[in-house]
Amino acid sequence: MARRPAHRENQPPAVGRRSLLLGTAAWCACAAGCSTSTKTSPPTGSPSAAGSPSPAGSHTASGSTASAGATLPPAVPWKPGASEVEPAAKVAAVRLIETLGTWPTGQGGQSNAAARAAALGIPTRLAAALAAQAGPLTPTADAAVVRVIDAQYGGILADSASVLVVCAQSTRTDAAVQDGGTTVDVRLSRASTGWGVTSLHPANPGPPAALGASARAVLAQSRIELPPASAADIRSGQVHESVLSAMLRLAGDYRVSVSVVRSGHPLDVFGTDRPSDHPLGRAFDVWRIDGHPVVDPATSRGLITAFMRAAAAAGSYNVGGPVQLSGGATANQYFSDATHHDHVHIGFTS
Repeated sequence: MARRPAHRENQPPAVGRRSLLLGTAAWCACAAGCSTSTKTSPPTGSPSAAGSPSPAGSHTASGSTASAGATLPPAVPWKPGASEVEPAAKVAAVRLIETLGTWPTGQGGQSNAAARAAALGIPTRLAAALAAQAGPLTPTADAAVVRVIDAQYGGILADSASVLVVCAQSTRTDAAVQDGGTTVDVRLSRASTGWGVTSLHPANPGPPAALGASARAVLAQSRIELPPASAADIRSGQVHESVLSAMLRLAGDYRVSVSVVRSGHPLDVFGTDRPSDHPLGRAFDVWRIDGHPVVDPATSRGLITAFMRAAAAAGSYNVGGPVQLSGGATANQYFSDATHHDHVHIGFTS
């Protein structure tokens, strides 16, 4: 297998750590029908490092689920950890996604979403444009709650960033609650007043397709935790066998919490014109290993390095993470930068 295609996930020099942490994400008021108790079928995906409640099970292979007579789960704001490279960028991205995707009874629709965005201090015209771009975050429903599973970088430069907000969303229509979710590539720029969102790019996994044995095995494997958009990517049949096989191999030794597979990721390596392996179905990112978030300074560096080496042994030509490793099959098999401070990237040539 060829070891190095023309494009790699490595990025231009990124910004350093900032000491300033903005306040935690603002949160919309819960719907009138909300309850502080979780419902029978909790949202898919994994909790955030900040302590979101852990849902039962890892993911639903068949996609969104519905239950009659259930209440919406509680709204649990996501918070950045203590070791974020640029926490203010993540807070700005997550705050908007939570605000757009959460509303009380009777406050759905694009115009209401725009009003909620404007209430965050976003200029009216931009708020309307962002609400129009929200797509799957604003389905037709009486009420909704978004809970962020993870927020990771798709790229971070001095004055621009991509934050991939991975979320579960529960919606209620009449007495039925539907569980789903998406991943949004949130683009931001930095001005003298701080980070501001400029555009939204929600995941578009595509329709389900006939699946091979490896895809079915990944969807059935409880040691592989898939958020809604990543599970839909696999159900679409557009994820390469190399990725599926590596997930299954890694799951033999680790509990793997996936953040992004194909959709919801920038088309190009951020800050370049080089295609990313993700949209081609040839990469996946892992935000948590054996229940330990990669971004958490308390997570063992030994666990992360062992996982990165296991990913290379599973066939990845391009393994990135918070630790710079040596001794790869090629000089550049391993890499580390600010973008990959919060996750492990695992890419393949085919």
